[in-house]
Amino acid sequence: MVNVLPKEVTQLLGQWGGGDDEALDELMPLVYEELRRMAHRHMAQERAGHTMQATALVNEAYLKLKGGRVGRLQNRAHFFAVAAQMMRHILVDYARRHTRAKRGGGAQQVTLDEAMLVSNDKADAVLALDDALQKLERFDKRMSQVAVMRFFAGLTAEETADALSISVETVTRAWRLARAWLRNELGAAA
Repeated sequence: MVNVLPKEVTQLLGQWGGGDDEALDELMPLVYEELRRMAHRHMAQERAGHTMQATALVNEAYLKLKGGRVGRLQNRAHFFAVAAQMMRHILVDYARRHTRAKRGGGAQQVTLDEAMLVSNDKADAVLALDDALQKLERFDKRMSQVAVMRFFAGLTAEETADALSISVETVTRAWRLARAWLRNELGAAA
């Protein structure tokens, strides 16, 4: 793997944010492996032969980045936070497509980890997590942002703090509260 300097990534992000669409094409090879690891972490516990693979998830995220403007990305951590949010939406859309035919039924209790297993039988859990994250965002936007960056993007507390321009202590506190809030919302045992 090529040793990528954060300055090079940040420079390409600035060019892309400034309207240079080719900068994203130059950026992707530099961040692809990290994006793939992020996606693989979400798919690691999935059953063998599942139709959604980590590579497909990264490719879908790339197409979403390529197809739309995401605003000014300040740095590497901010980029990965946006990519994580896109992956979240892709997984939720995937789960919705697989549960469309089986509407109805009562609420299902799931753990935070179960909610990330995107298979036909776990699609409801992904949707439950998405609903909980939407409620968390209405309750406390910062906690929601921290949860998405830490859980979906796998960013460290330091990277999350950098992306949100807040202190590491604030991230740590928000992450602890967000996890507790989500566990409670999902009905998991504390």
